[in-house]
Amino acid sequence: MFVYEDDDERAPDAYAAFVRKIINWLSVKTAEGDLFEIDTALRPNGSSGLLITTFQAYDDYQQRRGSNTAWTWEHQAMTRARFVVGLESLRPRFDAVREAVITAPRDVDALRREIVAMRDKVRHAHPVKDGRFDIKHSPGGMVDAEFTVQFLVLSQSAQHRELIPNVGNIALLHRAEAAGLLPAGVGEAAASAYRELRRVQHHARLNEEPTQVPQDQLVRERDAILALWQHVFG
Repeated sequence: MFVYEDDDERAPDAYAAFVRKIINWLSVKTAEGDLFEIDTALRPNGSSGLLITTFQAYDDYQQRRGSNTAWTWEHQAMTRARFVVGLESLRPRFDAVREAVITAPRDVDALRREIVAMRDKVRHAHPVKDGRFDIKHSPGGMVDAEFTVQFLVLSQSAQHRELIPNVGNIALLHRAEAAGLLPAGVGEAAASAYRELRRVQHHARLNEEPTQVPQDQLVRERDAILALWQHVFG
């Protein structure tokens, strides 16, 4: 996501051109493959939206002021957002927007339904062959753990402020268990499982191997994340 703050009438075109160059630089193809994978679909209004936006417009969009506002899945993404580079004066303002978004009052039951519906949508978009376990997308995979953490952050961070910092899924699972939001051992087991699935995923990607393994592998890890999902979503 790219935001700017500049009143010059030439600013939108100038910053859009600059951002396109940044994306080209970061996604350059090397002898070892793409340098970075850049996905700009999380910007306001997704692929149909402007590549850049003013900070105020971004703030209004995320905090649902006006007729054009963010969806729940965009707020899920905000749980993982962080300021990367730019004017230092914008860093605390961005952090304030992020905190306001993830700590906003919510209908917890409605949030739960929306996140489960989005999880089903993502799963159907990534079919898995019979007899295989997709490390990321199968039930008990990484996405289940990630969506659970996002739900806990969006529904509980106002009361449990230790969930606000973007410290990663593993640390947040430990914090959620320590806060009493998960039964003893459930968060810890899911965190260990997530760490192992991520290790396997990284190894597969570095070796250009598939991230689907036989169904009889990683059973303990899958069961730990399924137990987490069952406790939170039923």
